Amino acid sequence: MNIGDRVRLMRGREEGIVTKILANGLLEIEIEDGFTIPVKTSDVVIISEMEQKVFNPTPVARFEPQQNIDRRLPTNEILANRGVYMAFVPVNDRELSQHLINNTDWDIPFMLSVGSDPHHKGLAAGVLKPKTFIKVQNVLVKDFEDWGTFVFQAFYFRLAFMKLPDPIIKRLKFRVNTFFKNKSKAPLLNQDAHLFQLDAEDSVNPVSFKIDPDKIIEQMFEKEAPEPMKLPSKPSLSIDLHIEVLTKDSWAMTNAEMLTLQMGTFERQFEAAIANGMDEITFIHGVGNGVLRDAIHKRLSGNKNVQYFEDAQKDKFGYGATKVKIK
Repeated sequence: MNIGDRVRLMRGREEGIVTKILANGLLEIEIEDGFTIPVKTSDVVIISEMEQKVFNPTPVARFEPQQNIDRRLPTNEILANRGVYMAFVPVNDRELSQHLINNTDWDIPFMLSVGSDPHHKGLAAGVLKPKTFIKVQNVLVKDFEDWGTFVFQAFYFRLAFMKLPDPIIKRLKFRVNTFFKNKSKAPLLNQDAHLFQLDAEDSVNPVSFKIDPDKIIEQMFEKEAPEPMKLPSKPSLSIDLHIEVLTKDSWAMTNAEMLTLQMGTFERQFEAAIANGMDEITFIHGVGNGVLRDAIHKRLSGNKNVQYFEDAQKDKFGYGATKVKIK
């Protein structure tokens, strides 16, 4: 039983929507007009999709207005307002199938992307119809650490007067120790999956907190002990500044952004070499159009910590590397 499922109480005639799964075998059910009640899991039964269609058909959301509908009147229909999921279904021991599931009664226009800020690429977009799912892609378990951050953005739509739910913006960066432990039956798919709810209450509402003025004043006057300075880790003798080595998102970067990343890496590694007392360090920048090489040489020229710099290992790199002798 999942959030968004339509259920019937076995000891009465009421029907409702599962809005929350509580502890100790309890569910929160919305029965009408936003009124919710807690019930035991054993006291409700899921209404099958076929039964809904035959005995209690619900209007299908359409994008073209219907002239015979009086939209001035609010509807008393009980809606499943929550139940949007991302599911990873095992294909075999090496591969997972990624799905988006809409177990609500709303049309959900959405976009799903993946990447690392500020560079993301789109994976899927469109409208998830009520009580439907789509397959996004297959992913490999061995590439788990390189999946990146999934960002799901969506809002709700129905062709009727309604209380409008908040849009969904959910960022998911998975961790091995939690991802593979999070396994349950995926709604609509009816398969075991690594299941993650995208419209959970904590993902759409800000977390409330209590402000303690006395505590804030106390913290303002506390004297913090200065943090000890940390020596940067010692870099290797040669640093490769080729853009494909520094990032996997170079396909989405401009030339200026690439140069900024390369020069930032150069400066950090050069400062780390000085801090660790290294005598020399080599930067592999490639030949190309010479922009990166010229930028590096400009920074090194006149630097008080540089004894000299020169093209390094011409037999190996040609003019694509610079060796820096540190004072």
